[in-house]
Amino acid sequence: MLSVLHIENIAVIEQADITFDAGFNVLTGETGAGKSIVIDAISAILGERAYRDVIRTGCEKAFVSAVFTGIGPLDWFAENQVEYQPEELLIQREIWLDGKNVCRVNGRPVTVALLKKLGIQLINIHGQHDSQQLFDEANHLRYLDLFAKDEAELAAYTAAFETVQQTRAEIRRLSMDESEKLRRVETLRYQIEEIESAKLKPGEDEQLEALRKRLQNSEKMKSSLCAAVNALYGGEDSDGACSLLTDAERSLGSLCRFDESLEPLQTRLTDAAYLIRDITEELRDLRDSLSFSEGELEQLEERLDVIHKLRRKYGATCVDILEFLEKCRRELDEIEFSSDRLEQLQKDLDKQEAKAKKAGLALRKIRKTAADALAERILSELAQLDMPKVQFVCQFEELELTATGMDEVRFLMSANVGEDLKPMSKVASGGELARIMLALKNVLAEQDHVPTLIFDEVDAGVSGQAAQKVAEKLCQVARTKQILCVTHLAQLAAMAHTHLYISKAVRKGRTYTSVTPLDMEGRKQEIARIIGGAVITDTTLKSAEEMLRH
Repeated sequence: MLSVLHIENIAVIEQADITFDAGFNVLTGETGAGKSIVIDAISAILGERAYRDVIRTGCEKAFVSAVFTGIGPLDWFAENQVEYQPEELLIQREIWLDGKNVCRVNGRPVTVALLKKLGIQLINIHGQHDSQQLFDEANHLRYLDLFAKDEAELAAYTAAFETVQQTRAEIRRLSMDESEKLRRVETLRYQIEEIESAKLKPGEDEQLEALRKRLQNSEKMKSSLCAAVNALYGGEDSDGACSLLTDAERSLGSLCRFDESLEPLQTRLTDAAYLIRDITEELRDLRDSLSFSEGELEQLEERLDVIHKLRRKYGATCVDILEFLEKCRRELDEIEFSSDRLEQLQKDLDKQEAKAKKAGLALRKIRKTAADALAERILSELAQLDMPKVQFVCQFEELELTATGMDEVRFLMSANVGEDLKPMSKVASGGELARIMLALKNVLAEQDHVPTLIFDEVDAGVSGQAAQKVAEKLCQVARTKQILCVTHLAQLAAMAHTHLYISKAVRKGRTYTSVTPLDMEGRKQEIARIIGGAVITDTTLKSAEEMLRH
């Protein structure tokens, strides 16, 4: 569960340390006091997107950290080489003005994406907008799949469907009309003939360009090589380095008779002389090889011109052009033998579609079984939420193969006795929709192991007896999960195990938000404020006290 939340410089919260307990926690306060900022801070810890405009004015960064306790050894830790600590889990996140995010889990840096994968296993946040998602029938199948826990069957169907789609795409590609086919065949044959006639070799362009550079600068190279050879061999007017080294070697050799310590130097000088002679021979051979005719350069330029024309059309290098050639040959073969290929593909497609339909029917069977169970569970939940007369069904429409299966699912309901089942957007009021979503979330929460649920003003539009039922339901869920609830309802605040009061004040021209845990007297004052508004009377205080006793 979430035990401690520390916030620095997020919006109007300069600094706050909030301690949460197990069971049912509520956060109350005046509108605009900063309750949503606390939820935003928790969202940041869970790896949700955090914009830099949340940073308090005048600060370079915002910081939020959270301590979780009782978290089991999730696979996430081993998969991401993060040390698992059974006592507590520490998550920290810095949000900088320059857009940089620094996230750490138990002291180890992680990316925001990795943090989000961990976050969804720690807390589920349900906001007011979640209720509106019920209106979107595109979400209904997803809700049903979550309840059905049909991941394996859905994955098997998805794999089969993707295979079908790939085969259909290949059939469409090969199924061109005759005139288009003829045009494409002519183009391919022209391209193949043009490239084949050039008789390219891999890397030929690079070799020829290097040779051309050498030939174009051969006079300069030859002149420099001649100078180098003369310097080493010598000429009519001077001795070369080789001759001078030989003289030095002889002179030093004659001294070795008198001083044996000079022998190593004499040996090194002999080695140097041999090395210089070898270099000189290689330079002379290279000088002699630079002789060429004008015709050679001409032929080289013509060959490069052919290659450059092909490069402009078919690829940046000879290797690319030859790869394009192979691609053209394959495509030409496919077109010329397309009838045979299409026949085979159609046989493959028939088998693949049969396999996908079999997987789709298996998925449908699981979904329909789960739909009946889901409707039964939601009706039971709604009865506990003061909606005993509601009818709720999952309506199926059978489809052909689609990306999500062979089913379209819609949730239909009737809020009043005698009314026909209709889409929820046409029959549910705001308060009813909030309770339906709460019922659905409670049912789905039973299917996962996320230890903490956050409800951010999901009680909008609920009042009176219905509000009491919502409070009782949340209190019931809090027996097995930690509940954090932002609320404006006295009924919910009164049933909480832990009550946190969010307030704001202006000091020296700046707004500051604080979070205060309330004792029994503080809870009575706050619940009285929720009941009666700004003016707290003896009557509202007595009502608050009575609510807290029950």
